[in-house]
Order: sequence, then C-alpha cells, then structure tokens
Amino acid sequence: MDIYILFNTLCMINLAVFDFDGTITRKDSFLGFIRFSHGTALFTGGFAIMSPYLLLWKLGILKNGNVKQRVFGWFFKGMDYGRFQELADRFKHRISRMERPDIMEKLKEHVLQGDQIIIISASVENWIRPWAKQQQIEMVAGTEIEVKNGVLTGRFSSDNCYGIEKVNRLIRLFPDLSSQRNNYHITAYGDSNGDKELLAYANKGHYVG
Repeated sequence: MDIYILFNTLCMINLAVFDFDGTITRKDSFLGFIRFSHGTALFTGGFAIMSPYLLLWKLGILKNGNVKQRVFGWFFKGMDYGRFQELADRFKHRISRMERPDIMEKLKEHVLQGDQIIIISASVENWIRPWAKQQQIEMVAGTEIEVKNGVLTGRFSSDNCYGIEKVNRLIRLFPDLSSQRNNYHITAYGDSNGDKELLAYANKGHYVG
C-alpha cells in the first residue's frame, strides 16, 4: 500500500450518522411525545383542529417545517420549560420500546469500531438527548425550541432539521468538513426523503426504510 494512502487511512476520522425517527425508532417520536405528554384525547382533538394545516402540507401548499411548528405551538406554547424537560426526560423509556433492533446492532458495531456516533433528526433535541445519553451518545443535533423567561413560546429557535439542514448541522458540529472533507469517512443511515441530502453527502449512505 502506498505510504500516503496508509497515512491518510490511519488519520481518517470515522463518523457514523443516524437519523432518529424511522431509523433508530420504529415510530415517529414527535407524535409519540405529544401523545405521551398530553394523553390520547387531547392528542386526537388537537390534530383534528390542526387538520386543515396538515391537508395544506399534504397538497404541497405549506412546508413541512411550518406545519410542524404550528402543531408544536398548539400543544406546547406557554408550557413551563422545566415541566417540558421533565416530560422529555421521562419519555426516554418510551423511546427504548420503539427501538429498531437491526439499527441498534449497527450502532453498536460502529461503537466497537471506535467511530464517533452522531444523531441528526428533525425531531426536537430535548427528548432525544436523554435517550442518547443512556447510549453514551453525546452528539445530537435536532430541531431546537424557543424559550423565553422559562416558558416555551411554541416556536422553533432553529430551522427544521430536515433535508439539507441535516448536512448543515453536521458541518456545524465538525467545521473542518467544509475545508478538509477528505479527512472524514462518513457512514449515514436514514429512512425518508428528509435524509436524502445527508445520505448523498456521506461516503456510505444506507437507506433503511
């Protein structure tokens, strides 16, 4: 083997990047958290009220992120942040029951190989992080919520972490990717259209839908 290639291989930074909903989990955690925090009756009633916006999204008139923020705001605007985070911490036990065994095996393989594990999701970071901490995963990038004076405003403080925003968030975590992309080997896992750009950016992109 050429000594230059060998040196580059040994110095390569290996990243394993996982989408969350539908990839690590079998179900959508955004919907799951709303049901968990508000109960089935309010969950059903809330989505009935939100149904016109959901229809406009399905018709392509409204963007995914806009509708998602409206739904989030309807359920969580005005909630005390401490209460919200308490619910998010408790939700990790529900997430554990939603795990996909095949992807959890892949995740463990990457850990054993010494790869850096990153979760990048369109879901809200607050309920992903407690579960990730149980798995010794420190790097999580997701949609961020806006809090003022200890209360949720119902808005997001970041762009919806979907599509190209997933690549942007990965580069924010590893700024050297912008100028030294060849120093990184990225393996990515996703299950939906929102992961296409991330899978294309990776050296190895795995569609697991």
